[in-house]
Amino acid sequence: MQQEVANFIFHNPTKIVFGKDQIPSLSTLIPKDKKVLITYGGGSVKRFGTLDRVREALADYEIGEFGGIEANPTYETCMRAVELIQKEGYDYILAVGGGSVIDGSKFIAAAAEFDGDPVNIFAKGVGTGEEVKSALPLGTILTLPATGSEMNGTAVVTFKEKEAKVSFNSIKVYPAFSILEPELTYTLPKRQLANGVTDSFVHILEQYLTYPVGGARVQDGFSESLLRTLIEIGPEVIDEEKQDYAIRADFMWTATIALNRLLSTGVPGDWSTHALGHEITVLNHTDHARTLSAILPAVLSVRKEAKFDKLVQYAENVWNIQEGSDEVKADAAILKTAAFLKSIDMPVSLTEIDVKQEDIDYLVKQLEAHGNTAISERGDQTLAVSRDIYEKALSLEI
Repeated sequence: MQQEVANFIFHNPTKIVFGKDQIPSLSTLIPKDKKVLITYGGGSVKRFGTLDRVREALADYEIGEFGGIEANPTYETCMRAVELIQKEGYDYILAVGGGSVIDGSKFIAAAAEFDGDPVNIFAKGVGTGEEVKSALPLGTILTLPATGSEMNGTAVVTFKEKEAKVSFNSIKVYPAFSILEPELTYTLPKRQLANGVTDSFVHILEQYLTYPVGGARVQDGFSESLLRTLIEIGPEVIDEEKQDYAIRADFMWTATIALNRLLSTGVPGDWSTHALGHEITVLNHTDHARTLSAILPAVLSVRKEAKFDKLVQYAENVWNIQEGSDEVKADAAILKTAAFLKSIDMPVSLTEIDVKQEDIDYLVKQLEAHGNTAISERGDQTLAVSRDIYEKALSLEI
């Protein structure tokens, strides 16, 4: 019997400020009495003038800066920002960067007001998973569309010593606002653009490619439209020389909607590709999106029967595969997915990201250590199935 759409409450408090030259609106978005800590990553926001524009927009504010948040933000770095906030009395955070900077800043906002050891904000074998009861207000300026972190309450943080990459989720860390200027993507290199397209694509699939649910035509329709958009614009997005505002606007807004929780309302989610990918990043520091693309075709191949009905729907409605049996359609959809990833220069096997046979035991052991022993939309992806996926991804030929 087909499962019906679950009851749900959808609430997203983030104000989106989208379009050209929106950074000057900061003075209307942040209360004048706030002491603002600007957080960012490497030097790109300095080199391309974004940080100067932010400083100019906040000329009448008391501000400070904290740079150096990594591409996979670490607990250790974020805690230095927490110490700075507590020492200097900052009471507002403005994150300028991509998903990593925003994720790190969410944790900083929560940890700065957490009563107890901030490690306990996390679960999954790292902490106790305590509720975040309050957080500093946070705004963001998005420079790299990818994670959707600018419009959700999730953050992923890496623990160096614990060899773990784990997440937490709280309504308290939804950004108060996020500024989305598509032109900020013009400075991004091809690799980061491809990562962004891939991250968005897999986020949608994790919420869509599960099993059919009655009463979820809207959610499925949203997902299918967004997937078709990324397939259509992906090759143009990664063309560094093609600074087409309309293309980049479509890309930026798609990436945001891909994980603002609209698609997941009332329907099951998978997230096994993310769970397996996180362990690879901890292993060898591979870009998050590249771990996803290297794992995804194997996930679909190994779990084809579990996802069969939705794979057929995906084949017909996203890839317009109308000929042949359902089996042919499902197989063709997997091949099309891998081909799309390859077309935007993303890896589709573990060998392409330097994972070796001897690494598999470590990856499975880490899944177990972090509580990922019964994952996927049905909770039926055991460690044995995850091992099969890793093994398949080593030798997958597309």
